[in-house]
Amino acid sequence: MPEASPLPVIELWGLSRTYKTGAGDVLVLRPIDLRIVAGEFVAIMGPSGSGKTTFMNLVGCLDTSIGGSYRLAGQPVHRLSGNALAALRNKRIRFVFQQFNLLGRASALDNVAMPLVYAGVGRRERQERARRALDDVGLGDRQHHTPVQLSGRQQQRVAIARALINDPQIILADEPTGALDSRTSLEVMSLLQGLNRRGQTVLFVTHEADVAAFAKRVITFRDGQVQDDCSGRDLDASTALQKCV
Repeated sequence: MPEASPLPVIELWGLSRTYKTGAGDVLVLRPIDLRIVAGEFVAIMGPSGSGKTTFMNLVGCLDTSIGGSYRLAGQPVHRLSGNALAALRNKRIRFVFQQFNLLGRASALDNVAMPLVYAGVGRRERQERARRALDDVGLGDRQHHTPVQLSGRQQQRVAIARALINDPQIILADEPTGALDSRTSLEVMSLLQGLNRRGQTVLFVTHEADVAAFAKRVITFRDGQVQDDCSGRDLDASTALQKCV
């Protein structure tokens, strides 16, 4: 029997976003139709002001659309109340930011375990799961270090471990290598690539072609709309980037 096609985790139909200003309504994101299936590794590219950050905020349920529809793992996001939206986001999605957003006085272990505090998980289980997550990113021997005692590379690994703690279906990374040098950037992307191979869906924003080359699909935004959508199924990374950048 043929293998079943991967299920869509992100489905957008006519999704758009308009902001109200003193000068009138500003259409920031034009209507988008897009489908991302489970296990994809997607780079989001485009110049500043192209709409990619607005897109990621909508996909991550940090913002709500005023046009079109959005289904996340089959659930109609555009119909959910604020509390239901937050619950869905906490269950399905984790974020990795350019700024690591770690608690300065907390250990790596406590930083990683923090999402489990809000989920009501007991202390012993929180710490055990946080240790495993730190082991997964190669920082098992740094669990008691605070952020100031860690390098930029190590702090980003802690942030990734924190994102993994609830085994999210989707990881959204906004410029995850923006504050790192070239060597460390490649290490972080290799780590995200490894997580994708384990089955997690990864979307990341980047301005750098060598970072985008890790992706299997490159979606480029310009003027609030998708300009190109290049799949690695038919194009190797270098060819896709030549078309999409």
